[in-house]
Amino acid sequence: MPAPVPVPAAQSSGAPDPAPPRPARKGPATAVMLVIGFVLLSLNTRVAFGQLGPLAPVAGFGTGALTVLGLLPPLCMGLFAPLAATVRRRLGEERGLFWASALLLAGAVVRVLGLPGLFVGTVLVSIATAVVNVLIPVFVRSRFEPRRVGVMMGVYALSMGAGSALVAALMVPVWEASGHSWRTAIGLAVVPAALAALGIAPQLRYAGRGVGPAPVRVSVLGGGGRALAWSLIAFFGLQTLLFYTTLAWLPAILVDAGVAEGTAGGMQSLFILGVAIGGFLTPVLAAARADQRPHLFAVLLICGLGYAGLLAAPASAPAIWSVVLGIGLGGGQAVAGVLYVKRGRDHDHVAALSTAAQTGGYLLAAAGPVTASVLHAVTDTWTVPLLAFLGVLLLSTVASLRAGHDRPTGPALVDRR
Repeated sequence: MPAPVPVPAAQSSGAPDPAPPRPARKGPATAVMLVIGFVLLSLNTRVAFGQLGPLAPVAGFGTGALTVLGLLPPLCMGLFAPLAATVRRRLGEERGLFWASALLLAGAVVRVLGLPGLFVGTVLVSIATAVVNVLIPVFVRSRFEPRRVGVMMGVYALSMGAGSALVAALMVPVWEASGHSWRTAIGLAVVPAALAALGIAPQLRYAGRGVGPAPVRVSVLGGGGRALAWSLIAFFGLQTLLFYTTLAWLPAILVDAGVAEGTAGGMQSLFILGVAIGGFLTPVLAAARADQRPHLFAVLLICGLGYAGLLAAPASAPAIWSVVLGIGLGGGQAVAGVLYVKRGRDHDHVAALSTAAQTGGYLLAAAGPVTASVLHAVTDTWTVPLLAFLGVLLLSTVASLRAGHDRPTGPALVDRR
């Protein structure tokens, strides 16, 4: 097997990105279908992960089950993010996104089949989401004009947060209306999953058209470009650790502070709504500049304000802290997609950066919910975990320095197998 051949990153696919991109100069109807499919897929991407938080205080899930269910999404997304590279090479972005949406639908159905089904279905949904997460930045870069990249990444994050917030807000009312059936409440996720599969299906007709050379493997963890890749991994991983830990334990933090259980579940919905707001605004603003470091620092400061509020007065203004945290963590999650596109030299390089960051980042993030649970169990308070979150923000500030701006890099390694 030949060794990887060093080539400049800008030449990693053997040719520059095709121009103009594939979208559609085929008429307004085609463009509308593209946007509709993109939005429907985006709406569904985080729905399943936001369902358990509101149900946790009322549905009787054990701490062990909640800890494992909080661990599974980031762990599986880290383990299976490399699968997206294989999917892209063999199927392309359009087919890859369609089959990922089909798997996501299957996982949503399995999740209603009792507690074992909830675990298995969560794994399936997480695998599908891992593929979507990696392919979306490449899909946006290849199917939309460069000046639309920030807006479309913002639309992705906004739709993702809005869909999750809407379903999360319905969890407790549906649980009550169904005679306290958590399966019925969890089953709501099947609806957006089905719409996502239907919405992205029309894009199959464009699969493989005008994409230029076949995708190749680009190594970004060696050579002169490794500082960028490790910076992206660290920034995305630490932000994702905070996001999934907060998503898993925010209602429990508020309940321990004296907030009513039903109100704490509602705060989860406000948190996810904040995620949608921050997820839309941050990529739009960040994509307009060559240097994203000011936006990254602003996101980290907002997160710090939210955690400081939970430390100082969690029961006094839970709605404010929930929304502020959502805006900060949503912005941190969404701006990563802009960083991949901005730092990447071509489609292959973007895909490689996205894969590396999400593989390492999600594996790092998987430690968050479990570590927070252990710290809480040992200290019998949420003060220590919240102080740890503030420490993670300081690390994330350092990690963001290289990822936030362009710098000349050495040759990338291309594996032309």
